[in-house]
Amino acid sequence: MLKRVTLVFLMMCSAVTMLFVASKNSVGESSISLEEPGVFKISLMIIVGLFLLPLILSLFSNSVIKMINIAYQSIIVLTFLGLIPIGFMIPNGITTIIVSVLGTLLSIMSIAVLVMDKTARSPRNARTSHY
Repeated sequence: MLKRVTLVFLMMCSAVTMLFVASKNSVGESSISLEEPGVFKISLMIIVGLFLLPLILSLFSNSVIKMINIAYQSIIVLTFLGLIPIGFMIPNGITTIIVSVLGTLLSIMSIAVLVMDKTARSPRNARTSHY
């Protein structure tokens, strides 16, 4: 359980870092920047709110909850993967690429830990024979 919670927390930290990188490299009026702290604070609260569900779900070891968590984290993987090509398109986008690759790797590791976790057993495997 500690590995699952830690990986989801690190994914959230990676997403928050990506928010700071995006606000540092803002190119236009309609993008997020640190000059407008209200909008930045709302964006930060949205990111933390979106990561609360996988963070809470990683506390449980039920197989159905794990599958929901895997599906939710798969969407996060796709989001980080989508940011990698965007890093090539913006000027000085190397930090965007690095944080996106880090977030992708953390997300894939988190999904792998969820898939390989043996604590949730199906009812069929829970039966034991006592001879």
